[in-house]
Amino acid sequence: MIGKIIGAIAGKQASKHVRGIGGTNGALLGVAATTVLRRLGPLGLIAVAAGGYGMKKYSEKRQAETRKATRSSGYIDPTRTQA
Repeated sequence: MIGKIIGAIAGKQASKHVRGIGGTNGALLGVAATTVLRRLGPLGLIAVAAGGYGMKKYSEKRQAETRKATRSSGYIDPTRTQA
């Protein structure tokens, strides 16, 4: 019971950082997540944490590559108003 309450609070706080999920939906998501995590056990928790860390690193690597590809050369191309 206490775990579900803590999960609801954590889900509500996490929903502030995710677009499209409100406070109530985040709380329900937090309760569901605590139930699933409890069933996974300790090895499942380690696997989920490792997967989340790997996904974060993969996402950061892709963002760095797209920033590198879109970086300008430093020269400004003249516009129509500049002659």
